[in-house]
Amino acid sequence: MATILHSKSSSKLRLCAVVLTKGFRFYFLSAGLFSVFAMFAWTVWLGVHAAGGAFVSVPMSMAPHLWHAHEMVYGYAVAVMAGFFITAVPNWTGTEEAGAKFVAASGLIWLLGRLGVWFSSAFDPVVVAIVDLAFIPVLSTAILGRLARKSQVRNMIFLFLLSALFLGNLMMHLDWIGWSSGTAEAGIRVGVFASAAMIAIVGGRVVPAFTRNALNRDGYEGALPRSNAWLDRLGVLSALLATLAAFPFVPVFFLGCIAFAAGAANLLRLAGWNGWAVRNSPILWILHLAFLLLTAGYLVYGSTLILAYMSETAALHLLATGAIGSMTLAMMTRASLGHSGQPLIVKRPIVLAYLMVIAAALIRSFGNLAFDYFAVMLISGMVWTGAFMLFVWIYFPILTRPRPLRHQEQLQQ
Repeated sequence: MATILHSKSSSKLRLCAVVLTKGFRFYFLSAGLFSVFAMFAWTVWLGVHAAGGAFVSVPMSMAPHLWHAHEMVYGYAVAVMAGFFITAVPNWTGTEEAGAKFVAASGLIWLLGRLGVWFSSAFDPVVVAIVDLAFIPVLSTAILGRLARKSQVRNMIFLFLLSALFLGNLMMHLDWIGWSSGTAEAGIRVGVFASAAMIAIVGGRVVPAFTRNALNRDGYEGALPRSNAWLDRLGVLSALLATLAAFPFVPVFFLGCIAFAAGAANLLRLAGWNGWAVRNSPILWILHLAFLLLTAGYLVYGSTLILAYMSETAALHLLATGAIGSMTLAMMTRASLGHSGQPLIVKRPIVLAYLMVIAAALIRSFGNLAFDYFAVMLISGMVWTGAFMLFVWIYFPILTRPRPLRHQEQLQQ
């Protein structure tokens, strides 16, 4: 019996050791698991109310719909960003990767933030705010140090967006503390637009580059993806301006106009990337579809603010659930394979997960135009939860096992 217990204990220690070796391992796995929990909890709350019931009490101090929105942006999406930046910035700058101690320490801060917000009714809201707000500065400091050493000027824009995320999160906590009024909703909007701008920048780099590399490798003889420098600048600039316009001091009409312009500019960028040529490669076409949802999200949200033909919240979900949800899933599935030494081929359940996230976004954004509110919310939530359960199921062994030895290394041994 003692031997069995020791073996189980050793296995858990080895798993933790592997997960903490790389930022993408810890944060992608944590993001997937947390996404399942957070959306399931939200769907259960909705289901009880749809059935005519109600909870006597909930563990969080804020309204459940604000908890849901906050955790999907500042919990899930920020965790994916952390995994991406901790992994990518050393590659951009040629600097050393963050070690297991930083991954463990920053991961603990992220986890304490999730627990603090979930159990916020039991703590002083100021304490909850301090714990939750600590994560982005810690992450930003690690990134800034590496970018500064290699003069990565163009990548400094990510620090601006991380600052916007911090301010959006701060706006929500100030409202919950009682030091401001009505800023929680604005904080959600800022978080979504800052995350969308991240996609406009990173997606604008990797989608055409990955597509071009794949087509060259396969001997494709048609037109390769092309990028236009001034159009790229316009797409990124409009996304950054939309982030600034999402703050509450900007009139709603101007936000609508800028968001619509961002959608149009980024749609023109996407049109030159020849996505149809990779229609048979799920790990590539999901990147194009995610970027398409980004452009659609900007266009629908902007036109909604200008013409008021649908709910602003529903339109915002096309950016949040659609663009952010599908692009983060696409990047996690691809980066996890690449950095774990696996072939860049996704399994069928992941292809299904891609389609399920897109379906969840479309149902959430447009379902209320024809169907009952609770039915739309429940179906969308369950489809999203199912998609990320598939991600966790397929990628748990990939993210928790050591990188396989290359064939040459095996021969040398």
